[in-house]
Amino acid sequence: MKPLAIALNALRGFLIGVAEVIPGVSGGTIALIVGVYQRIIDSAAAFTKGILQLRTLNTAGLKSEFKKIDLALLLPLGIGMLSAIVLAAAALEPLLENEPEIMRGLFFGMILVSLYVPFKMASSIWRPRDFVLALGAAAVAFSLMSIPRAAEFEPSLFVVFLGATVAICALVLPGVSGSFLLLALGLYAPTIAAVNDRNWLYLLVFVLGAIVGLGAFSTLLSWLLENKRRLTLVIMTGLMLGSLRALWPWQEDQGGLLPAS
Repeated sequence: MKPLAIALNALRGFLIGVAEVIPGVSGGTIALIVGVYQRIIDSAAAFTKGILQLRTLNTAGLKSEFKKIDLALLLPLGIGMLSAIVLAAAALEPLLENEPEIMRGLFFGMILVSLYVPFKMASSIWRPRDFVLALGAAAVAFSLMSIPRAAEFEPSLFVVFLGATVAICALVLPGVSGSFLLLALGLYAPTIAAVNDRNWLYLLVFVLGAIVGLGAFSTLLSWLLENKRRLTLVIMTGLMLGSLRALWPWQEDQGGLLPAS
């Protein structure tokens, strides 16, 4: 693989990793925008199908599925994501704390403009039914983003595992923010602290939970993109639109919306 391609994939991973740290911004949205979303989902689905072959000791099936995993993309992408999460956790935490309105406004604009990507990918001509489905998905995302943020607590490792399986859907579903879901569950601050403090046990459990969650969601989504591509992209557009609720610049501490000021 050419060095330029490796560098570009690492950069894509870096952008996705930054998104994963920011409440309200979906890593899946960024993956869709930078053009690697389908490849990530297909590779994750192949990994899951390969692991399932172990139930019947089907080594041929295992090898066949593992060959479909796009390591040329995933390795530099993973390095970029990991680098971004470590750096962004340290750099963005004070910005999000000290300048929340400016930061949310910045990302609100970025996601709003990027709606064009799935909108155009779905179809050059949208039918009335497409708009209805997209608005329905937007309403669902808006409702999810309206969940009051839970108070912070010291989570058990089991809770960390379950939280990671839920939060990883941000990489699978554009428009759904993993960091925001962690906020709603009260796990955002402990997870950021674990990254900054190098709490390896916490991070290992979180990664294991994320792997389980990614495997569960990716197989279904890979099938949908292959067999119901237009419908899936229409719904993704709506999810991205509804998720803008989490990035409205003026909010209360618990997430309630305030008028522009």
